[in-house]
Amino acid sequence: MAIIGKERGDFGERVGVAIIGGGACGLTAATAAAAAGAEVLVLEQDQRLAGSTAMSLGAACAAASKEHQRHGIPDSPEQFYQDVMAKTRGRADPELTRLIAHESGPTVDWLTERHDVELRLDFKWTSLGHSHPRLHMPPGRNGAELVALLERAAQRAGASIMTQARVVDLCVDRQGAISGVGLQRPDGSREWLGAEVLVLASCGFGGNLQLIREHIPEMANGRYFGHEGNHGDAIIWGKALGAALADLTAYQGLGTLADPQAMVVPHPLILEGGWMVNQRGERFTHENDNISGLCVPVNQQPESRAWVVFDEARHQACLGHSLEQRELAAVGAIRRGATLAELAGKCGLPPGALEREAAAIDSCRNLGQTDRFGRRFDSVAPLAPEFCALRVTGALFHTQGGLVVDAQARVQRRSGGAFPNLFAGGGAARGISGPDVTGYLPGAGICMAITLGRIAGQSAARIANAQST
Repeated sequence: MAIIGKERGDFGERVGVAIIGGGACGLTAATAAAAAGAEVLVLEQDQRLAGSTAMSLGAACAAASKEHQRHGIPDSPEQFYQDVMAKTRGRADPELTRLIAHESGPTVDWLTERHDVELRLDFKWTSLGHSHPRLHMPPGRNGAELVALLERAAQRAGASIMTQARVVDLCVDRQGAISGVGLQRPDGSREWLGAEVLVLASCGFGGNLQLIREHIPEMANGRYFGHEGNHGDAIIWGKALGAALADLTAYQGLGTLADPQAMVVPHPLILEGGWMVNQRGERFTHENDNISGLCVPVNQQPESRAWVVFDEARHQACLGHSLEQRELAAVGAIRRGATLAELAGKCGLPPGALEREAAAIDSCRNLGQTDRFGRRFDSVAPLAPEFCALRVTGALFHTQGGLVVDAQARVQRRSGGAFPNLFAGGGAARGISGPDVTGYLPGAGICMAITLGRIAGQSAARIANAQST
């Protein structure tokens, strides 16, 4: 990977807007740019479109959408802003947060109404830092469906998509503007493509162990459950170009990655009354206090493992809306017991441990009190036979820091000002999670992807269209 000096006239082929990355950000940017009349090419390194988006729930948090109006929910951009600032303890960038708070709802509406990407408001994931239900997701409630819908939208808008095209070099002209890119194909051959504008949508650096050790050392020995191609290309290029970077210590964690199946255990099992214990059969944290940060206390337990304890009724309820739960059941990952004692035996937990934790929870529930971790259980029913458990570990899903962008999604220079024709979004750009794992709000990753993707695509199209006239 390198930055290469190359003038605009040195390319045989040119495109108006080149987009690196075919996930939610790249495809949304492609739809926006193509719909605005630009010639658009998405460059994706894999054989098919997937990336981190396909590995996610496919949910984007957004404020004051038409889905909110339809359900009579009085959400507002200001409340979204306040929620982010509260969650991050005031450490998220305020200007970026206000931008996302105001543009996320219109972006969801634009995708749904203009481009047939149906995103429905979900009520399973409530609170967890959001004052109102805010997660919007496709009908199938999974990221692979979202990728498919966005790919279709981009193609209908007129964008072209090239897969198995790994961008290895960025080209700049004498004025410091992006002039094109260098591609490497699966057979090792190289191609050069000129571009009037470039959008970096290649996600973060979760798959780059060197960068993880440098910026997120607490996860250097942890599991990684993001896309293996997330090597931080955009961040490496940006640093070489002199771009401003921020919050590289931030990330979204997973505290409930099924072990060893490597599937995400749906958190509604816990939200609706389940709880967690370690290998000693002891609860160790408030399970709903910080969904992203749950990976930290889980990894602090013996063997970096824990058990999610729930029951058959919650399992059955989850089957109806969670592909992951259906897959976990299909592969036999769920342990079962007619009693908590039997379940403990199936999990290799000490005798009496689960009964003691259940009794402590029930006592707090009956008294209407919080437990020793500050969690309340009086709004959910106690677990009942048949009892169930899933073994989990903590993992890194994707990084949240990156290139600093302005209100047009233009990449900013360390020395001040913006690059004239370089844009970024999604995991390639700085997020709204502040500087660490504790500030991540559910749905913020896809929210950043589609919101900055739309802004970047529209901004890029204005430049590309002006160059073509």
